Amino acid sequence: AGGRGGGGGRCPAGPARWRPAAGAWSIVEIVCHLADEEVEDFRARLRSTLEDPARVWAPIDPEGAARERGYQGRDVGAAMDGFARERAASVAWLRSLRGAEWGRAYAHPTLGTISAASLLASWSVHDALHLRQIAKRLYEMTLRDAGDASVAYAGGWSDV
Repeated sequence: AGGRGGGGGRCPAGPARWRPAAGAWSIVEIVCHLADEEVEDFRARLRSTLEDPARVWAPIDPEGAARERGYQGRDVGAAMDGFARERAASVAWLRSLRGAEWGRAYAHPTLGTISAASLLASWSVHDALHLRQIAKRLYEMTLRDAGDASVAYAGGWSDV
């Protein structure tokens, strides 16, 4: 994702800010969340678990961060670039790990024991869930803009 190749498939600013309902995140908010989670959640918490599983994780508040950091007003292209940059740093860090003890585990106060391996797998699933959320926003925008046109030929959202 990002500013390569004439736009890299970016979503224009208007559609990127659209919310289907009050309290739902727009595409730009989702992308900003992914960039922040890359730094403040998954990479930091996995590193902490591998280095010292007893170290208490810094608290995070994704909903609060979206409001306080003004995700909705940010540039979607810059947000995508930020995520791509942080993901590259995460991949480089993960590739540098040698002899990591993936069984090391953090005692989460509400979720229980979370191993480093489970945290890594959860990182990937978190991405997939938000990619699905972005795809759903695009689907919802198409339905909104289709007017009287039928989208039945494409199949239903629940079919995928």
